[in-house]
Amino acid sequence: MTNTALVALACGLIIGMGAIGACIGIGIMGGKFIEASARQPELMNDLQTKMFLLAGLIDAAFLIGVGIAMMFAFANPFAKG
Repeated sequence: MTNTALVALACGLIIGMGAIGACIGIGIMGGKFIEASARQPELMNDLQTKMFLLAGLIDAAFLIGVGIAMMFAFANPFAKG
């Protein structure tokens, strides 16, 4: 395998694993939000605000990984030029 092929494989793994982790994290968080709002409906507005903030942070971590993968894909520092 060449360096370019390994970088392409690494980019796919970065994006794929990041997407899986973000989806699992948001799914667990959404389920816990539903449970908490069912137990105490009067706190639903506060919990919803915190849930959306955390969803943004989880997505931001995934998008940083996508940005790093795209940097390696298009501006590959390991390619011989």
